[in-house]
Amino acid sequence: MSESGVHAHAPHEEAVHHAAESRNHTLNQWVAIFTALLAALGAVVSYQGSHLMNEVLLFKNEAVLKKTHASDQWNYYQAVSTKQHLMELAGDLSPPEKQPGIATKIAKYQEQKVQIKAKADSLEAASSRADAESARLNRPHTGMARSLIFLQIAISLASITALTGRKWLFGAAILSAFAGVGLWVLALGWVAA
Repeated sequence: MSESGVHAHAPHEEAVHHAAESRNHTLNQWVAIFTALLAALGAVVSYQGSHLMNEVLLFKNEAVLKKTHASDQWNYYQAVSTKQHLMELAGDLSPPEKQPGIATKIAKYQEQKVQIKAKADSLEAASSRADAESARLNRPHTGMARSLIFLQIAISLASITALTGRKWLFGAAILSAFAGVGLWVLALGWVAA
């Protein structure tokens, strides 16, 4: 520094300072582009994950609904079975002239029970299928949620890179982004399976 208070740099110091600023500027440009691409990809993954979760919930609701209808059918089966048993008791206690009418009612209840049981079994099978589909779709949703976590970590590391200029952080951000993309691709494969 001179006596007048003006700070003068040597030409080589000025060149080094300019090169460092240029490298930092280039790094910041790459970080900005990288972050923008990851944010866009994160939005896509988030949308797909939300869509899958909606499907998971729809199938789970369908499973619960079918299970409830099956339960209703089994309750109806019990009621018809009780009526049948009461008719059988009535047959045991009634005089012979009333037996044909009672036998007809018993046969009607037996036939109803077969139909009710078939419907209840069908509803339980539909409930199981919907529950299985819900579980199948939940696996890729979980993969997409993990993917999104890694993409968000990559964006955070890239932001810190822009603030600190530490290139190794940018490398960590790239690795995290690759992990996120890999998990996303795996999740897409699980959806298609």
